[in-house]
Amino acid sequence: MVYLTRLEHFNAAHKLYNPAWSKERNEEVFGVCANENWHGHNFELYITIKGEINPETGFLYDVKNLSKLIQEKVIKRLDHKNLNMDVDFLQGKMCSTEVLAMEIWKQLDGNLPAHVQLHCVKLYETPRIYVEYFGD
Repeated sequence: MVYLTRLEHFNAAHKLYNPAWSKERNEEVFGVCANENWHGHNFELYITIKGEINPETGFLYDVKNLSKLIQEKVIKRLDHKNLNMDVDFLQGKMCSTEVLAMEIWKQLDGNLPAHVQLHCVKLYETPRIYVEYFGD
């Protein structure tokens, strides 16, 4: 089994806010991330796939095609967007990095060739905070 990872980047704004809570409760739980005027991140997205190498090409999967898929299904929909307001697959969901990683998985899963499996979505919110999601 071979693992191949592609790194992509996007910028996006969001806020963490539970509409069922008071402003005070949101600020208590989410701190500055509940800022009414939003806040942004320079996200680093690592997509790891796995499978067997094609003996004719020496590739698991053509990385240009992997990048194109990630761009189409994820980056174009997230980059320079307000995650809470502009992204259809996040509507009605908490826009935490954890939820975002899971939702990115859903956008990619099922869009790879049969011989390739999605292994991990790793999403860096900051250089010191990241989430890994393995689809379970």
